[in-house]
Amino acid sequence: MGSSDFSAGENRVVFLIVRGNGALVHAPTAAVHYAAEDGSEHTATAVLNTVGAHSHGSGEGSEDPGHLDVANVYVAHMETPAPGRYWFVADPAGEQIQAVGTLDVEQKSRTPSIGSKAPASDNPTLADAPAKKITTAHPPDKDLLRYSIADSLAAHVPFVVVFATPEFCVSRVCGPSVEVVQHVARKFASSGIRFIHVEIYTDNDPKKGYNKWVREWNLPTEPWVFLVDGSGIVRGKFEGAVSVEELEKAVREDLRSAP
Repeated sequence: MGSSDFSAGENRVVFLIVRGNGALVHAPTAAVHYAAEDGSEHTATAVLNTVGAHSHGSGEGSEDPGHLDVANVYVAHMETPAPGRYWFVADPAGEQIQAVGTLDVEQKSRTPSIGSKAPASDNPTLADAPAKKITTAHPPDKDLLRYSIADSLAAHVPFVVVFATPEFCVSRVCGPSVEVVQHVARKFASSGIRFIHVEIYTDNDPKKGYNKWVREWNLPTEPWVFLVDGSGIVRGKFEGAVSVEELEKAVREDLRSAP
């Protein structure tokens, strides 16, 4: 599972399908059948998305998700009408294999929900410290370090913020998530939308635990990407891996058309 924060309503569910030998299944789609505790049954379609800013191909992979960066993930939009546990079976097209999983759905999202006010985190910028002190990305993208969340909210400027730690990422998709934000930022360079990178750990040291900005946003996992409009309202969010296509589409629909 590449996502964990599920609430009543529509959820973006990210997952891998892994064979017994550790190889990943790369069928382009998978049918998802899921059921709630009350016995109600639902269906959805998961689509294989490329992680990161560059295509890695769609052939059968042998990468071990515990040791190598993952090139592709399945993404399904699953409607969960009520809180509770949901069981699901993913049936990848053309493959003689199925995967099983569960979703534990709460009444409300633990992270800032879509339609809520974004927390005014005063994350460090280049005005506070050199890039190498702010980010673990190599090389650092200084364009993502120019603005804070708090300043952007005060200026009523729409922004995209990625919470990720490329060097110390547990899920192995933080680096690619930052790359995706960099790629999309270049496409919207003249739009007036800001793009911000916030690290995960205090002083960029995993031994010191999550920093205060991650705690302010109540993030239980990493990476996360949020879209916030000029009124300071969260318009979109992505837990775990996100593709260029997903993020670009969300920016066009949720920020370009929002107030």
